[in-house]
Amino acid sequence: MLIIIYTILLFIFLLFTVANSFFMPKLKDSKINHYPAVSILVPLRNEERNVPDLISMLKKLTYPNLCFLLLDDQSEDRTYELLNRHTGVDARFKILSGRSLPKGWAGKVHACYTLSRHAETELILFLDADVRLAPMTIERAVHTLESSKVSLLTGFPKFPVQYLLEKWLVPMQHFLVYFHLPLLLANRTAFPAATAAHGAFMLFKRTAYEEIGGHESIKNSIVDDVHLTRKMKENRKRVLLANVTDMVTCYMYRSSREAWEGFKKNIFPGFGRSLPITISLCLFYTLFYVFPGLLVFYGAAQLIISSSFSIYWYLPYILIVLQKMFIDWRSSQKLSLSFSMPLSAAAFISLMLVSMYTSIRKKGYEWKGRSYS
Repeated sequence: MLIIIYTILLFIFLLFTVANSFFMPKLKDSKINHYPAVSILVPLRNEERNVPDLISMLKKLTYPNLCFLLLDDQSEDRTYELLNRHTGVDARFKILSGRSLPKGWAGKVHACYTLSRHAETELILFLDADVRLAPMTIERAVHTLESSKVSLLTGFPKFPVQYLLEKWLVPMQHFLVYFHLPLLLANRTAFPAATAAHGAFMLFKRTAYEEIGGHESIKNSIVDDVHLTRKMKENRKRVLLANVTDMVTCYMYRSSREAWEGFKKNIFPGFGRSLPITISLCLFYTLFYVFPGLLVFYGAAQLIISSSFSIYWYLPYILIVLQKMFIDWRSSQKLSLSFSMPLSAAAFISLMLVSMYTSIRKKGYEWKGRSYS
């Protein structure tokens, strides 16, 4: 009886995920009649590996009214040299140099704040250096922002994955959004708790951004995208979380270690450093997304030992794979990754615990040569 109730719950989770996904629209591809000026703002710190492809991609964008502000945030590699070399004489590019990080500021937040002070256009788009846009992205993003009558458009990019931990952890960003975030509330209301954003792609109306105090209002945040979006909602500004995976690609990490360290600094702060929320999620994912994998092994053992087969031992695993596969399909991810859902859940649980432990013990998080508490 318990296994039947357990299976029914997992089926409900699947149905909710499918229904929830209808409230995350894609970028609209209709033609637009006017082209408000857009500044693309990119902070770079030790990004020499990304600079050539980044500049090449920006030059290929087809939107006719663009300028690019690129900030070298005290890089210790060849970022500044490569920026100058690859932008050449293109007058649309302006390269800025970051200054020493003031006390009380997080690194990326201060870099974005500095960039924003130099932007004068009607719209500003914050991009990460590891993001690649399809040529028509800006047209579609501007049309979606204006037709939806919102002040901020954001979205989680497509994440190509190569390394083992990257395969397990990176796609979980989409899983958390599609499963845990009530997208109807997120996209149709100003309820701050129903908020998600990805800092790799955030298109603002500049006036709304300035009215909430911009990045200066969240200067010590290490999950600046979420906190900035909440500020927008607290000030009654409308926000749209869109499915941008067919237009925006983000190459987040170049190793399993990078993936681990990058998520470790974000996950517990992203949950508001809440012990009850983090512990509850650990228990929830253990029960509903690790345990089905164990049931498969138990069913297989029963089959081998006593030639006894029962579909009930396999149904929970099938349902969580279908749920993950649906989300991977919606987010342009490899569908084969869905079969390792129990391992993804186990890695996610481990990450939450380590991030929580690091914060509680005040060890601090390390990222790109800087320490964050």
